[in-house]
Amino acid sequence: MLTTMLKAKLHRAHVTHSELGYEGSCAIDGKLLELAGIREYEQIEIYNVTNGNRFTTYAIRAEDGSGVISVNGAAAHKADPEDIIIICAYTGLTAAELESFKPTLVYLEEGNRVARVGNTIPTQAA
Repeated sequence: MLTTMLKAKLHRAHVTHSELGYEGSCAIDGKLLELAGIREYEQIEIYNVTNGNRFTTYAIRAEDGSGVISVNGAAAHKADPEDIIIICAYTGLTAAELESFKPTLVYLEEGNRVARVGNTIPTQAA
């Protein structure tokens, strides 16, 4: 049996482009893809913090170091430039793999610059 786990997250990414006429997907700065461990054409979930939309698409590579986060095709109806989004990728793991697994969490700031990288989320207090 596999358990679906958060593999990687780009937290609080800022949408730079919303291209309705572009082939569907989400273009992500290639360096951010590498840092998070998200592969080109991998399925991703996008959670729009600004408007509450949640949708599934796939990642494509944008120019390395560009800071580009472009929501394309039909998904462009769900995110506008300057929206803040969370981009997640998930993976299925066996019980043995779960023992040592840690996700890659990339926290972004303005301009999609990396603020920090971690592998745990603080416990939420009451």
